Amino acid sequence: MNLEQQTRQLKQDLEQLRLIYEDNNPPESKKDKQFFQMVKERTEPVYAMLAEWEEKTLQSVKERKVNLHPQQVTSTRENMELLLLNSYYVDVKRKRYMELNHSVHYIFDQLLSELQQ
Repeated sequence: MNLEQQTRQLKQDLEQLRLIYEDNNPPESKKDKQFFQMVKERTEPVYAMLAEWEEKTLQSVKERKVNLHPQQVTSTRENMELLLLNSYYVDVKRKRYMELNHSVHYIFDQLLSELQQ
C-alpha cells in the first residue's frame, strides 16, 4: 500500500473511530478483560498501519516530496493513537476529542493534497 492509499485508509479509520466514540458506552469497569481484548483486536491493525504511515511520511518529508514538518507527522500519529483508545474508553470530553479528530484530519488532507500535486 502506498502512502496515499494508507492516508485514505487512515482517514476512513478515523471516521469509524468518531462514530464509535459517539455511539459507544464505555465499559463498566476499566479492568474488563473481554472488552480490552476486543479493543486490542480492532486497533492493532490501525496501530501497525499508523507506524508504517509515519515512517513513509517522514521519509517523504526528508526527500522534500511533501511540505510538512516532521513534528506535525509525529504529533498526528500520537493524536490518532489517543483517539484509538478514547474512542472505546470514552475518557475525554467531546470538545477535546473533536479537536484531536480535526487536527488529524487536517494533516491527512494536507498530505493528500500535496501527494496529488
